[in-house]
Amino acid sequence: MEELGYQNRRNFIFKILGGFTALLTLSSFSFLNKKKSKTTKITILHTNDMHSHIDPFDANDKNHPNKGGMVRIASLVNEIRKKEEHVILLDAGDVFQGTPYFNIFKGEVEYKLMSAMQYDASTLGNHDFDNGLVGVKNMLPYAKFPFVCSNYDFSDTILKNLTIKYKIIKKGTIKVGIFGIGIKLDGLVTKDLYDETKHLDPYVTANHYAKLLKEKEKCSIIICLSHLGYNYEETEKVSDIKLAKKTKNIDLIIGGHTHTFLEQAVVHKNLIGKEVLINQAGWGALNLGRLDFYFNEKNSQRIDLDASTKYTKNYAKI
Repeated sequence: MEELGYQNRRNFIFKILGGFTALLTLSSFSFLNKKKSKTTKITILHTNDMHSHIDPFDANDKNHPNKGGMVRIASLVNEIRKKEEHVILLDAGDVFQGTPYFNIFKGEVEYKLMSAMQYDASTLGNHDFDNGLVGVKNMLPYAKFPFVCSNYDFSDTILKNLTIKYKIIKKGTIKVGIFGIGIKLDGLVTKDLYDETKHLDPYVTANHYAKLLKEKEKCSIIICLSHLGYNYEETEKVSDIKLAKKTKNIDLIIGGHTHTFLEQAVVHKNLIGKEVLINQAGWGALNLGRLDFYFNEKNSQRIDLDASTKYTKNYAKI
């Protein structure tokens, strides 16, 4: 009976994308120099660690009763797209594992819904390997968006040539460069599930692709989709904060893995003292991250913050 119930819900899921309302948090930064009149605005929306939460949390959940759900995020994304011309929707991994939707349908519902939501790109988190490489491969046909995995080398596995190292999205005159950095799977995922996947050094890989996107591809903004985790007490463990500090050319790190709810994006300095934004939207499809960037239309350069511009936190109903 439970399986039948989820089957029926899957069949009707795409008919109800716009039928829910709820309160979600938007982490929003606006980068606008008021002296400039001709600008292009790019709105970055992002999720992470949604863990198969298609529906809201149960009404009896002690922490998030009736909150969240991918369907509700879909409604908010639709509303934002109606208002904004240039929207990019990204995910930082761990789409799978957490509800019976995954147990029964193995990721089909999640990827079909994300495709309907028109995600532009995602990276893979450790839980996305819970059904092994074959589980990933079997679900990829349902995903009408690419998986950007820069430091996972799948060349000796069945995922060879099924992911990409970076992606460039053009919005108006602006080129947005995106690459993905995944966590070391050893210790998190059993060897038989990730097989001969090689984990490449996050710092070396990030510097390589950020430089390529900046210098060769001439991207105006460079985004790293990270499933490393926001921060750790262990000094040697790679995190988003360490990645920001030990690299160059990255403008924004969209994080995942640690289920960190940031009220607003945080700023850290990179190797050469330039600002890097880090944002993460919690978990369970409870939050949707949002960052707004403004660019000069003449030279496609990001407009720097002036003294009168402040970081803001927005809230929206969906």
